[in-house]
Formats: sequence, C-alpha cells, structure tokens
Amino acid sequence: MTNLIERFVTWLLAEKGYSPHTADGYERDVREFLRSCGPVAEPDAVTGAMVQTFVGSLYATNASASVARKLSSLRTFFRFLQRARLMTADPIAGVVGPKLGHHIPAFLTVDEVFALLEAPVAQDRYWRRDRAAMELLYSTGMRVSELVGCNNEDIDYPAEMLRVRGKGNKERLIPFGRAAREALERYLPEREALGLARVQRGHEPERKALFLNGQGGRLSARSVERSVQMYGLRAGIGVTVTPHALRHSFATHLLEMGADLRTVQELLGHVSLSTTQKYTHINIDHLTKVYDQAHPQAKRSNR
Repeated sequence: MTNLIERFVTWLLAEKGYSPHTADGYERDVREFLRSCGPVAEPDAVTGAMVQTFVGSLYATNASASVARKLSSLRTFFRFLQRARLMTADPIAGVVGPKLGHHIPAFLTVDEVFALLEAPVAQDRYWRRDRAAMELLYSTGMRVSELVGCNNEDIDYPAEMLRVRGKGNKERLIPFGRAAREALERYLPEREALGLARVQRGHEPERKALFLNGQGGRLSARSVERSVQMYGLRAGIGVTVTPHALRHSFATHLLEMGADLRTVQELLGHVSLSTTQKYTHINIDHLTKVYDQAHPQAKRSNR
C-alpha cells in the first residue's frame, strides 16, 4: 500500500492543487488508519468494520474536529482509489462522523487591527517585513499560505493589485490599499539586503519570493504565525491573534461597511457562498443601526 499512498500524495499535489502542508496532513491520516488495520496487501482488503473500529478509537484521544478531519482524509483517499479502479467498494460508506457545532470565526475590531499593525517597531529586526506582511494579510484577506507563496511578479504596485494562487492552484486578482503598498515599498530594500546576504554566504539567490526569512529564503507560514501572535501580545489584544484572524477581520469589516456577500466571496477565493456565510456574524447592534438607517419603515417606537 506504500506505493499507493505515494501516488495519492502526488495526485493531491499535481491534480487537486493542494498545498504540501495539506497533502502531508492527508498522508499522515491515511498512514495512521492503515497502521490500525494491520497487514493490508490490497485496497479491497479494507472493510467498513476496519473503518468503524478506527473511528471509534479516535474519540478517546481526539477532539471531534480532528476525528472529522481524519474521516475527510480517508474519504478522499478511497475516492482516489475508486477513480483509479483500484477499489470496488467504498468502506467508508455509511460511516457517520461527529456532529460539529457551529463555529464562529474569531475576528478583531478595527481598533485592535490598527494596534496590531503598529506593533512592529524599529527595534525589531524584521519590522518592515512583518508590518508589510500583516498589512497585506488585512488589506487582501488572503490566507497565510497564499501570502508566503507570493512572488515579486505577482504585485502590480501602480494599480495596487495582487495576483494570488489559492486552493486548487486557482488564481484571483485582489486589490490592496495604499497603506499596504507603502508598507511593501518600505520593505523592499530590506528584502534586497536579505537576498544579498544569502548570496554572500554562497547560496543561490531567491529571486521569486516576495517575503524572505532571515536566511534569505522564502518565508514560511509558521514564521508568519509566530510573528503575528507575538505582535498581538505586544499590542495587548486579549485573544491569541493568528493570520486567519486577520482574514476573518477583513471579511467582517467589509460586510459591516456594506459590501455584498458575493464580492467578499470573490475576494476570499471561496468556491461556495455557504463558506463565506460564516463571516456574517455582525453584531446585533450594527444590524439594528443599519436597519434603522436604511429601511423606510424602520422608525420604531421605544418600548
């Protein structure tokens, strides 16, 4: 089965356009399941009872969200085997996963976002890079994986437009604001210095990547996550701040300012509108205010 797992990962990367991080997660989940099955020579030797036993064992040590994720990995793997005509029956058919509660994404207020963006200071080693990265995350709503995947050629500075490669390697164009452009322009000399230092150490230059790490290579998503969390603590924000929280804040603030859901869907790169609808958690005070201002019959008496 090892060869089939390798083919599965190649399919995820080449055909489905999944990121290496996502493909690694799917591979770990599938290998964990196969280890629980014992010796399995052929795909058709996998049974529904094996899947049920595996799922039952997960609940003892995993949260419901983790169980659901592992089941999703197995569904994708079995679907791959069926399409390749390597498996006749679907052993996961009829297996019911955990019911997940409605998750409301965390987001920051406008004041919290401004405090976060102003947290990098000149004493920080890479403050220009970090400020530019956070400005771009908030200005575009892109995923952190999309941010670190950005190349120099993807940015049109005069037009303030950015080409982003999202899930499934699908491209979209996103506008970004003046603050992000100015932060990027301040960062560019720092990027040049990081790239030059890399060459002086005898390495090939990183010509494509927009954001570089301290070694002059492409910045990782984990590094961005650590930086954002650190600046969130410095800014005194009461929750753990992540790049995804900036994406949620981008969507929430657009909707609060009157943007329509379809526009936000396009900007976020969501295939389904239902995915975007989870961002419509605007507080009731704001909804009431908009209603009172916009609806012709909204002038209600105080009761």
